[in-house]
Amino acid sequence: MRGGLWQLGQSITRRLAQADKKAVARRYFASEADLKKTVLYDFHIANGGKMVPFAGWGMPIQYKDSIMDSTVNCRENGGLFDVSHMCGLSLKGKDCVPFLEKLVIADVAGLAPGTGSLTVFTNEKGGAIDDSVITKVKDDHIYLVVNAGCRDKDLAHIEEHMKAFKAKGGDVSWHIHDERSLLALQGPLAAPVLQHLTKEDLSKIYFGEFRMLDINGAHCFITRTGYTGEDGFEISVPSENAVDLAKAILEKSEGKIRLTGLGARDSLRLEAGLCLYGNDMEQHVTPVEAGLTWAIGKRRRAEGGFLGADVILKQLADGPSIRRVGFFSTGPPPRSHSEIQDEKGNNIGEITSGGFSPCLKKNIAMGYVKSGLHKAGTKAKIIIRGKAYDGAVTKMPFVPTKYYKPN
Repeated sequence: MRGGLWQLGQSITRRLAQADKKAVARRYFASEADLKKTVLYDFHIANGGKMVPFAGWGMPIQYKDSIMDSTVNCRENGGLFDVSHMCGLSLKGKDCVPFLEKLVIADVAGLAPGTGSLTVFTNEKGGAIDDSVITKVKDDHIYLVVNAGCRDKDLAHIEEHMKAFKAKGGDVSWHIHDERSLLALQGPLAAPVLQHLTKEDLSKIYFGEFRMLDINGAHCFITRTGYTGEDGFEISVPSENAVDLAKAILEKSEGKIRLTGLGARDSLRLEAGLCLYGNDMEQHVTPVEAGLTWAIGKRRRAEGGFLGADVILKQLADGPSIRRVGFFSTGPPPRSHSEIQDEKGNNIGEITSGGFSPCLKKNIAMGYVKSGLHKAGTKAKIIIRGKAYDGAVTKMPFVPTKYYKPN
């Protein structure tokens, strides 16, 4: 599903409130039998989850509260997300780091054990195959999570290159963690609530760091990261313990942390200025164009050695022709593919994600414009249903991030 999660949630909410609920249910959930289900599927239904197809899975777009309320509650208290549709995997072997560095832009070798980074898998033209959070657990063990919608192509890409690497004597193997589920606990109450369920001192784990530890009696992998701009954790838990862990987190929060669906997740990541693959990043968009130059390690900029490095290093030297920027705008909220024009009516780019910000109470969007027109404050027109509305380039994130970092 390309973006539009917030809009879809609003649409479902409106239509389910109308009379012919059976027809609406048939329209949105007809393919339910074909969809994969996370181990929390029945738990979502029991808690009022409105389930929709997403990347081949039946996932909750929202629960009993509105997407607006759910978004605000995550920032004020906390949200618990089932993100088990995403694919966690481990690369192991003494050559797993040099192997991965052939495929991504990160300085993996330069990561300290137990730390990680956002990175991008690139193709031969420098375009993004997927973005991923990678962690160096140890020098011979990398843990990473890839997007659900990209799972098949990502795994095929990794496997193809792994076969060639091993044929030349490289020592690397992989394990796909289909036996585990993934929960994202986000917001200001994430750490204090999770602390009730583990003996490990969470105040010593900073943003981007990884640990293996027992939570609620289950052996978990936790990374202090997320997709909301808030402090929080992504928790990989054995699937047989996932429902109990979700229940324990909600119980310990005394109702303040709520189950939160994909609709609010989309609003939260947009407010945080984070890319959604398939909207804001695609096979033809490079990390430099996407504003992710910071994720290209200094050593990698000097040495290259990853797919598409020639294209990306040239863009670093000369500047890209287009750039991802944020927008505030008037009128209806901009949507993916809305045209961006300059004040004279010339096409200068396209919106890739947009919506009404529940926290700022105004329209926000991101998109790509021609270089030179990317400076904050640049006036623009955004075309929605054939009508032009005033917009202006603005810096991102729209809502300040609250990552837990050392003072």
